[in-house]
Amino acid sequence: MKLMKFKTTEDIEVPKNLIDQVIGQEPAVDTLKKAALQKRHILLIGEPGTGKSMLGQGMSELLPLEELEDILIHPNLADKNNPRVEVVKAGEGEKIVAKFKEQRKRAEAPINTMFKILFLSIIFLTLYSTIIMGNPYVLFGGIIASVFLLMGRQYIKIKDDVLVPKLLVNNSKKKEAPFIDATGSHAGALLGDVRHDPFQSGGLETPSHELVEAGAIHRANKGVLFIDELATLSIESQHDLLSALQNHEYFITGQSERSSGAMIRTEPVPTDFILVAAGNLSVMKGVHPALRSRIRGYGYEIYMKDLMDDTQKNRDKLVRFISQEVTKDKKIPHFDRAAVGEIIREAQKRAGRKGKLTLKLRGLGGLVRASGDVAKNEKSNIVKKEHVLKAKDLSKSLEQQIADRYISMKKDYDVYKTEGEEVGRVNGLAIIGDSGVILPIVSEGAPAHSRNEGKIIATGKLKTIAREAIQNVSALIKKHSGRDISNFDIHIQFLQTYEGVEGDSASISVATAVISALENIPIDQSVAMTGSVSVRGEVLPVGGVTAKIEAAIAAGIKTVIIPYGNRGDIMLDKKNKAKIKIIPAKTLSTVLEAALVPGDDKSLMEKIKDFIPAPPAGSIEKAVLPKKHKAL
Repeated sequence: MKLMKFKTTEDIEVPKNLIDQVIGQEPAVDTLKKAALQKRHILLIGEPGTGKSMLGQGMSELLPLEELEDILIHPNLADKNNPRVEVVKAGEGEKIVAKFKEQRKRAEAPINTMFKILFLSIIFLTLYSTIIMGNPYVLFGGIIASVFLLMGRQYIKIKDDVLVPKLLVNNSKKKEAPFIDATGSHAGALLGDVRHDPFQSGGLETPSHELVEAGAIHRANKGVLFIDELATLSIESQHDLLSALQNHEYFITGQSERSSGAMIRTEPVPTDFILVAAGNLSVMKGVHPALRSRIRGYGYEIYMKDLMDDTQKNRDKLVRFISQEVTKDKKIPHFDRAAVGEIIREAQKRAGRKGKLTLKLRGLGGLVRASGDVAKNEKSNIVKKEHVLKAKDLSKSLEQQIADRYISMKKDYDVYKTEGEEVGRVNGLAIIGDSGVILPIVSEGAPAHSRNEGKIIATGKLKTIAREAIQNVSALIKKHSGRDISNFDIHIQFLQTYEGVEGDSASISVATAVISALENIPIDQSVAMTGSVSVRGEVLPVGGVTAKIEAAIAAGIKTVIIPYGNRGDIMLDKKNKAKIKIIPAKTLSTVLEAALVPGDDKSLMEKIKDFIPAPPAGSIEKAVLPKKHKAL
């Protein structure tokens, strides 16, 4: 594997700016730099772990510090329920508060002196009467008098014009523009709130301006407000967020109608922030149309990449990524070249496509840290290849652990078979999360219940796409079968799929099981398969091929049939390659020829070959896949 020259990742220089540490998202980075300069909003859509929050944080580094502001809340002498707002340059807010505190201290000095004299007088008289005069009952009177004196102090207030303002937003010590993550915030945390005052009268009430709390939209003023999974905000909160975006200011009031804070409403508070909203494509349905329109009209929508080309330049970026992760973690050692190579091979495997590297780097970063933990545990000052290999086993995803247990349990109870022959039973392959599992499927023909025509009945908690795939298989069989099946109901069962089945990657498995049942030809149980199929009998590519093959190997399967289009997506190590025979198929006829066991009746097999038209003469499949099914 060609990589830049280095001995360990310690030799790799890590960029200082966070936005320059983003890997593989160059178009997004360029757009964000333009957006930061022009104060444009951003909507980032993509898979988790592709760097959306990192881009948002990096954008805050690009904003000018000299524009930062402090926000103060003053009491309003004309209307106590409408506190005044003052906006000053960053750093000035603390000076103003200190000035008012000094004025208050001077204003309170005479009162405090009087109460100190009274308190000391009570203490002196109490001690004198108790000790000198020998009257212990005076002690209780002195304690009671002291308590009432302290309570009385609370009722004596200084003039309203020397009340200390509240420093609502303080940017005096900021070294970069604020980055406020408001993901999952409720209305009060996002829009600001006014605390409830249990003492609303009698001289014990708190001045209304001191009850005001800034929301994320106010703290993000002149900075970046980041909201991941934007659609998780209520429609009401999205509407209020839109108002803050449009007006660059938003008042603060109590969010609960039962709170005394609901009576208080400040003057408008600045909300001049850049919104960086994020989420995956499915959440767009829950985004307020007007909010999205605002972002599109005054900003950019960016679809994050989850793959990049497998070139030396991009592999070198992953080398830098590993160095960055080690530097950030500060608890794990650096990686040598062999260890880096193993991480990059894992990136190739997780991409799931030939000639690509994954950009879902959060998961890859987890493997980097797990590898470092293994090396640390073995008291090694460098991470080596063997540490990465051990970490792969230790840091299996939850889905992989479930898949391993699933395969073991199904094998123990003979839910699927790996040897012998059986009519109407096939080993399909499926994905749970990012891990492969065996998906046993059985088919049986029975006399039709309907007088009109037979039906294809599928069970096993099939979801929308899976049911549509069954319909496609049904059309294929009805079109190309040489026999009348109108008098049969064909039953298809996905065995023990309690989690449900979605997707069309079991299409060739279903077709094989049904044809086996109709023609009474057994299926080789040492064969497993995955692939979608068109109504014309073409085998189409599917996802997760490597994970499915690994599941087949773990289950003891000897041969796997995959779509021809996925032949370059397989990322297996030498050890696993030696354990499995892989047959890429372009049409269903190739699948049937590889999976069915015709026995001595060769005429049935000739019929199967004619069932689905073979590829045209001179096609790639015909050259690569002769009758003996050349394996990868």
